[in-house]
Amino acid sequence: MTLSEAKVEEAKDALANQKTRAPISAKNVLFATDFSPTSEAAFPYAAAICRRFGSTLHAAHVLSDASLLMMTGGVDYVSMGTIYDDAHADAKEKLEQVSARLEGVPHHTYVRHGPVWKNLAAIIEENQIDLIVVGTHGRTGLGKLLLGSVAEDILRHAPCPVLTVGPKVSGRAKLPPVQTTGRDLAPPELDIHQIVAATNFVHNAAIIAQAAVSLAEEFRARATLMHVIEDYTHVGSRPGRMEDDIRRLQELVPKSERLPYPVETTLEFGSARERILKIASQREADLVLLGARSAGEASSTHLPWSTAHHVVAHAHCPVLTIRG
Repeated sequence: MTLSEAKVEEAKDALANQKTRAPISAKNVLFATDFSPTSEAAFPYAAAICRRFGSTLHAAHVLSDASLLMMTGGVDYVSMGTIYDDAHADAKEKLEQVSARLEGVPHHTYVRHGPVWKNLAAIIEENQIDLIVVGTHGRTGLGKLLLGSVAEDILRHAPCPVLTVGPKVSGRAKLPPVQTTGRDLAPPELDIHQIVAATNFVHNAAIIAQAAVSLAEEFRARATLMHVIEDYTHVGSRPGRMEDDIRRLQELVPKSERLPYPVETTLEFGSARERILKIASQREADLVLLGARSAGEASSTHLPWSTAHHVVAHAHCPVLTIRG
């Protein structure tokens, strides 16, 4: 058996194992916020998901020592207790304002203090969180603000799917703000027409394909499953590779009688992050699905984090990252 055939069989086995359960659940949704405009842009998606699927929303804000010092410009430790009390009260009040916009949605709020990811991880475990919604400004490097690093920590370590709302989400995919509750105000509706799912045939490729199909069934949407060949210098000497990859994509798509449209498969060449963004733009995607490796796994067999981060930062629609 060749390496290519082995990978196909591995993907088919994974797909068979996934048929007994849905790849995406939304019973408990975590909305991580720092109350910035970036977080505010992500909130309508968390609220709309909960309203559509009858989920419980868990809204959390973590007060880290670093963020407190950034807010105050630096103080001595004698004053830190007072600053923390004031910040805690302010965060609690802001979360109450979030709650006021969740009429009809079961919800809980949390204000924690300490390392951000450590506290979020505890909330995830305590409440069996199965979907995280977070906003990100998409910045990288030394100029990255707190939420950027938090979003990256979540993407790297979260044990469940993560929906990230980047700074360039626009058009049909951009949900309006959730207004203060009132009888004359309709909540935002989650409406997905086009889904683009990208895979590079790793062990969670079947999960990505199943998730795309499940969401297409749920929203009566069109779905595209794509693979990008980044190193195509030897394609000419291996004429069968393209046919093999197209076949592998087609074999990943589970059979479904509920699909409103056949799943489209496409093979692209070039930079993975640029081709994913281009296909998503051409299809006017409302959602992009990406696979994610667990923390510590070798990046050679998964979409590199630079690719995922670039797609999140530049996509004109939310990005759902699913771990294998």
